[in-house]
Amino acid sequence: MNKKKKIRLKKLKLHPITTYLILIALTIIASGILSILNFQTTYSTVSSVDLSILQNTVKVENLFSFAGFKYIISNATKNFISFAPLSMFLLMAIAMALMDASGSMDYINKKIFSKIDNKIMTFIIIFIATISTIINDIGYVVLIPLAATIYEKKGRNPLSGIMAAFCGVAFGAGTSIFVGSSEVSLIPYTTSAARIIDETFHVSLLSNLFIMIVSTIVLSIVGTVIIEKIVVPYFGKTKLLKEDTDDNDIEVIDVDLEEERLNQEYLERRGFKYSLIATIIVVVIFIYSVIPNLPLSGLLLDMTEKTYLKQIFGDNSYFQDGFTFMMSLVFIISGLFYGIGSKKFKNDKDVFNLSHDSLKDFGGVIILIFLASQFIAIFKKTNIGVVLTGIVANVIDSLTFSGVPLLIISIILIAFATLFLTTAGGKWEILAPVIVPPLMQSNISPQFLQFVLRAADSMTKGITPLSAFFVIFLAYMNMYNKEEEPIGIFKAIKLVMPYFIIISITWLLLLIGWYIIGLPIGPGVYPTV
Repeated sequence: MNKKKKIRLKKLKLHPITTYLILIALTIIASGILSILNFQTTYSTVSSVDLSILQNTVKVENLFSFAGFKYIISNATKNFISFAPLSMFLLMAIAMALMDASGSMDYINKKIFSKIDNKIMTFIIIFIATISTIINDIGYVVLIPLAATIYEKKGRNPLSGIMAAFCGVAFGAGTSIFVGSSEVSLIPYTTSAARIIDETFHVSLLSNLFIMIVSTIVLSIVGTVIIEKIVVPYFGKTKLLKEDTDDNDIEVIDVDLEEERLNQEYLERRGFKYSLIATIIVVVIFIYSVIPNLPLSGLLLDMTEKTYLKQIFGDNSYFQDGFTFMMSLVFIISGLFYGIGSKKFKNDKDVFNLSHDSLKDFGGVIILIFLASQFIAIFKKTNIGVVLTGIVANVIDSLTFSGVPLLIISIILIAFATLFLTTAGGKWEILAPVIVPPLMQSNISPQFLQFVLRAADSMTKGITPLSAFFVIFLAYMNMYNKEEEPIGIFKAIKLVMPYFIIISITWLLLLIGWYIIGLPIGPGVYPTV
């Protein structure tokens, strides 16, 4: 009797570098096919000058062509160098390496982080990650490595810390406890769209303040539960080596060792004192540089703008553009002065040699970031994301629903559009003219719809590889991954899926509940007109 052999197909597991190469190839081929099929859309925007409706036709650009390949080859270097996450990642990596080499991170953990309950620490990380979106994407590059280090020093798996920081920033994008860069980019589109119905309509900077504060707290609490109940058990704990001790043994104190220990504690305290003083001085200088109308102040403000919010968060703001460098400089100075005070750094050679050890494995990360920069730039050049967002706008415009059903469908479609067009301002420019006027006539306020955009935008920001900072998350996951199998793009998305599902449900319940109850979303502003 012949035995039938069961043939099992080996599961294909690709390295993230290989996956990015495949995505680049597929994007190029797709652009050729869609271009031949004349894949395009026409959507409406509002002129900020005379409130006239402008028709914009966008079609997919074919990169599977002679001209397309010329663009890809000639712009590869520029796409890589101008890729914002690259410089931000390198700056913060250098700063964290110096902090780690000096021993300051170990001291801070021993004296501060180790005394904080694990769950509270997770809440703090997610809360700070959520409010960090007040300054664009700084949370990705600062908090991800910091959270990984904190978790590792506390004996927890650093992958859980990376997940907490990344999900906090990505799925809380656009929320905070105060106004920031989001208001500067979104309010002009909201105002222009609302004035199609009411030419005198005004959207204030604080119009989303109340709902932002509440949503920040709610998302941080829910996020903490997800990390502690789902993510932490999945990754487990870091195995720490501990020497076996017998409680019945008589403790023998070596006088020389005890004296050495006391001297080391003195040096650590002195190092921390030096670090604290230096850090305070640098922070005071930075704060002074964003205060206008004082002697030699306003260094980081764009003084060509009239309002303070635009001076600090506008497109040409020196504060916003240089914030990553400032944070890196704070960490570098803190670590440097700790190392000098604790005598860990005796000369400049110690600084470079000890810091170098923490940066030796960055070769693969640079390759990963290079390919991610090419993929994102190539996809953007094809216009596929803009065309899909334009189609979403036309679908919403054709809906005959009103009230809550229209609100829910709009949220889902905006979340879908974020998978392909990740910038909130870019989407809102296309979507505001078709969402705001009809829903405004259905008694839903433009200010509430602006927050709906921010919420829907954040729902899927953590599961799209087209997000420029998804590669930073992927890079750190692989840097701290102890398994032989690398964490690829699709595995990373799979790991994030529980967070995405629960937070999406939370967002929907929060938005619908707030609208039904009718609570104010800001000072004197309500979900209804």
